[in-house]
Amino acid sequence: MKDIIFDPPTKFDFKCPDYVPFKDRELCERLRKISGTDLEYRDPWHHPEFNIKVMMNPHPVLIATLFSRLKEASEAGRKFSMILGNPEPDTYIPLAQLINYFKVDCSKVHIFAMDEWADDMGNIAPETYEAGFAHSMLKYFVYQIDPKLRMPLENVHYPTNENIGYYSKMITDIGEGGADICSSSPGWTGHMAFIDPVDDFFPAKKADGSYDIDEWLNMEARIVTLHPLTVAQNSLHGVFGQSGYMQSVPPKAATIGPVDVKNARERIEVHALMTNGTFSSWQRMTSRLVLHGPVTPEIPSSMLQTMKTQVLVSDELAAPFECWEKVGY
Repeated sequence: MKDIIFDPPTKFDFKCPDYVPFKDRELCERLRKISGTDLEYRDPWHHPEFNIKVMMNPHPVLIATLFSRLKEASEAGRKFSMILGNPEPDTYIPLAQLINYFKVDCSKVHIFAMDEWADDMGNIAPETYEAGFAHSMLKYFVYQIDPKLRMPLENVHYPTNENIGYYSKMITDIGEGGADICSSSPGWTGHMAFIDPVDDFFPAKKADGSYDIDEWLNMEARIVTLHPLTVAQNSLHGVFGQSGYMQSVPPKAATIGPVDVKNARERIEVHALMTNGTFSSWQRMTSRLVLHGPVTPEIPSSMLQTMKTQVLVSDELAAPFECWEKVGY
C-alpha cells in the first residue's frame, strides 16, 4: 500500500460573523501565540500601574487581597466599600471564614454586587432568585459571617428596579468618590460585569470611526440586553445546569457602568476560569484580548489597561493552544 501524503495546510480566509464583537483576526492570531509569562509584558499604552502576573493559582491571592484590605480598614476604624462579582462561593466562603477566624469587625463595610439578571421587560430579578447574584452574595458571603461581625444588611447593595437609575451614584456617594476595590473576571465577550459589547454600551464614534473612549468610560449603571455569547457562556454555569440550557438564562441584566470601575481606588482581576476543571476554557483567548488587545468597547475589560489594576492569570489560562485535529469538544 502506498503511503498517503498530505499536502501542507492550506490558508483559508473568511470574515468573522457580525455577532463576533472584535473581528481583527490578524491581531487575534498574534495574541494567540503569546503564552506563559510572556503575557506579563507591558504594552506602550498600558497604565504605569497596570500589572499582569501569571501564577499557579490566583484565587488564594484574590482572597488574601480582599481580606487584607478589609482587615486594614477595620483596624483603622474606617468605612470600606467593595464592588464584587458573583456568583463566587469559592472566593466568598473562605473570605467569610477568615473574617470569622480573625474576628474582623465588618460593621463599616459596604458591598456592591456588580450586576444582576433581568427579564425580557427589564425587570430585575429579586434576591430570592436561586440563580441570582444578590442571592449568591447574601447566601455565600454575608450570611457566612458571624452575626456579631457581619456588616448591617443596609450596607449590602445590589441592583433593583428601584435603584438602578442611581446605582452608580450610590457607589460614588457611599465610597466617597468610588469604591475602595473592584474585583472582577472577564466574560466570553470580554465583558466587565455585564458591560457587554452591545448597543447599550457603545458610545459615539469620532470622525475617523473610532469610539469616544472618554464617553464610554463615563457611562453609568443601566439595564442591558445581553450579547448572545454571554447567554451561551452562562448556560455552561452551574446555576443553569452546565448543559447549554440557554432558554433558562435571562436575556437582560442590570450592571454597573465603566465609570464605577474607573472611579474605584483599586482594581483586581482574575483570569482563571476553566470548564469544570478541564483544559477547555472560553476565557483563554478572551484573556489575551483583554490584556494586550486595543482599548475598545468591543473588548470591554480592556478598559483596565488604562487604570491601576492587578491582573492575576492562572498557568492554565496562560497555556499555549493551537489546532488539535484529534481533540473534540
